[in-house]
Amino acid sequence: MATESVGRGWYYLLVLLRMRVTQKGQVTIPLRVRDALGIRAGTEVRFELDRDGARLIAGADRAAKQVAAMRGAGDVALSTDEILALTRK
Repeated sequence: MATESVGRGWYYLLVLLRMRVTQKGQVTIPLRVRDALGIRAGTEVRFELDRDGARLIAGADRAAKQVAAMRGAGDVALSTDEILALTRK
């Protein structure tokens, strides 16, 4: 299986990627794709079907969960303006 990828950061364009479906209807998602999409064991994925084929949607609510987990975690007694001033130095 040959793959070629281009892109920056989290975005990858996979030029050629072939996988086989098992008798049970399972497909192994390649590690590079799982890493790029943040797919881990237990991640829910869904398929959207249209005229052109299928699209894998992974962790659509992942960002919301990460933000929710961070709420209230700050332990610095600085105002927003003070924090922004620090980032501009």
